[in-house]
This record gives sequence, C-alpha cells and structure tokens, in this order.
Amino acid sequence: MSRNTLGKNLTVTIFGESHGPAVGAVIDGLPSGIRIDMDLMTEQMNRRKAAGKISTARHEKDLPEFISGVKDGITEGTPLTLLIRNENVRRSDYAGHLKTPRPSHADYSGHIRYGGYEDASGGGHFSGRLTAPLTAAGAICLQMLRDKGILIGTHIRRLHGIEERHFDETDLLNDIQTVNSRHFAVLQEEKEAEMKALIEQAAAGKDSVGGILETAVYGLEAGIGEPMFDSLESRISQAVFSVPAVKGIQFGSGFAFAGMYGSEANDPFVIRDGKVQTETNHNGGINGGISNGMPVVFETVIKPTPSIGIRQRTVDLDKNENTTIEIGGRHDPAIIHRARPVIDAVTAIVLADLLMEKYGRAWFEGENA
Repeated sequence: MSRNTLGKNLTVTIFGESHGPAVGAVIDGLPSGIRIDMDLMTEQMNRRKAAGKISTARHEKDLPEFISGVKDGITEGTPLTLLIRNENVRRSDYAGHLKTPRPSHADYSGHIRYGGYEDASGGGHFSGRLTAPLTAAGAICLQMLRDKGILIGTHIRRLHGIEERHFDETDLLNDIQTVNSRHFAVLQEEKEAEMKALIEQAAAGKDSVGGILETAVYGLEAGIGEPMFDSLESRISQAVFSVPAVKGIQFGSGFAFAGMYGSEANDPFVIRDGKVQTETNHNGGINGGISNGMPVVFETVIKPTPSIGIRQRTVDLDKNENTTIEIGGRHDPAIIHRARPVIDAVTAIVLADLLMEKYGRAWFEGENA
C-alpha cells in the first residue's frame, strides 16, 4: 500500500500540494452503476470550505472535476480520478519558511524527510488543503453507506472551554440527521454563537483554538472488522490520524475507563425487539476489534491551528541559530468546524472498504449493474 493510499479493497490515493496547480484523488475499487449524488458532494465540500471571520481568508471554489471513471454522472467501475483546482494561491506568503520553520508545522520534519526538494508553500503536501479531495472521495462513500442504511454524523463536542452534550444514543438517528442538517456542527443550536464568538476572540488576539469532535455511526451491523492489526478501531484510527491537526482519538468511554471498575465499564447484553444489544455502550460499539451492532462512537482531538500571528521562537536553518518568527498570510483561527466533514469522509471510506471486504464490490453496485 502506498504511503498516500488509504484502504485495501476500495482505495483512495491523495495527491497534490497546497499551492500547486491542483489537488486530487484516485479512487480504485468503486462499484459500477452508482449515480453520484452531486447535492451531497456539494454539501460536504461546502462544510469544509472557509467562511466568515472564523476561517482563513483563502477561498476556493472546490468544484471536483471527474477526469476518469465517471460517465453521465454514473461510476464506471474503473479508477475514478477527481481533480480540484487551486486558484487562490499566494506562494510569496511562505517564502521565508524554508529557513525558519513554523512551530508545530511539518516545515522542518518534511524538509528533513524530503531533503529540501519538497514544495513547502502553504504546507505543501502536508497542508489541510489535501483534505478537499479526501472530502470529495468520502462523499461518494457516504452515499454508498447511506443507501445501505448506514449514517455517519460528527459534531463539535468541545471547542476550547465550551462543551455541548454527547450524542444521545437513545435517539441517535434524529441527532445525526439534526447535525447533518446544520452547516456549523452543533447539536445544541444555542452553542453556535458562543463557539463562533470564541473563535473570533482568538483570531482578534492573533491566536487559535482547538477542540474535540464526536462521531457516531448508525446502522452498522455486527461482525464488521478483524481482530488484532485490522481491528475496526485500528482501521478507523489510521484514517483519522491521517487528517492534519488530529492528535488523539478514543472509542466509547476511552480514557475514562482508567477510573472505572469492571462492573461499571462492562456493557451487559440484552435482547431488545428480538435483537442482541447492550444496555450501555462504553466500548463504543466495538468488541475484539469487531462491530457488535451498537452505534460506533469515537472522539477526535483537533489541535489549535499552528499558524498564529503571535511572535514565536524558531531557528534559522541557514545560520544554525535561534531566532523568532511572525507568521503572516491567511490562516484559520480554528479548523475544528472544517474538520467535521473530513472525519465523516475518512470514516465512510474505512467502513465502505471493510464492508466490501466482507460482501464484495457487487453488494454496493448501483442502478446499471
């Protein structure tokens, strides 16, 4: 598997740089006959776009062009290549970062890894810009899952010091539909203004904030995943950690298990409506690396955007001495709200891949199959 490729049966390969001509993805293993829902595609891409004072001033159209694998809006079953043009680029904003790496960015580590041959403008291949084609690829997988009754939703569980409630697993379908109907990913509508005000406050101080996203999967049957290295947690975690700014993930009660007794942490099995379920869901819908039929629930930590206007300490690589840096250009005071559709996307890609592993490509085939 390539270092830039996710998946085994359904693979997504990402390419491009932040300020290059374009970014894109190649999706291989897609079933034929799927009419791409462009409304869903546009909706997901718009959620990732920068908007207003809470995001960067760099605005892109983000209209995916299908270069191969699609005819008359329907997948052919051959490799699908999508391209997203970079039109609003300003390489000059990053000219100095080759010798003075930005703190907590990949400027230095990427420079060492690629020996100075990398395109570092805007973070290059390490940029959050690469999540645009990832979101587009994920939108197709979200559609495939939706058609099988599997829905994914993500909301901002915490923004810096502001928290909102968890998903209500007794009314999860409604919660997912609610958050998916909103451009700003909150369950409690009154939290939106409060969170946006905090982001704007950070921006005014030339600073940034991070937070926690909570994701839930509704409708996933029991028996999906493998033990050990291909566990459902492992596959989701690999994909989620590939999203820039992600620094942590926990499933179900996660780190709270450390303070529990086994009698508190265990999820007793019960029969409800003739089906095996559990009374609680501390394990986040996964036992032994395999789905148990309960909602898959996990939380993802998104760090504060590292590009901030406050003067910071760094080094001058040419002079081999300490120095300081003030980062100019256009940057997000928070990216957590823009990361929401990306987490949905990688989750959908992983689940579609695993379901294809169990049932084969034909299980997803569409109208012309």
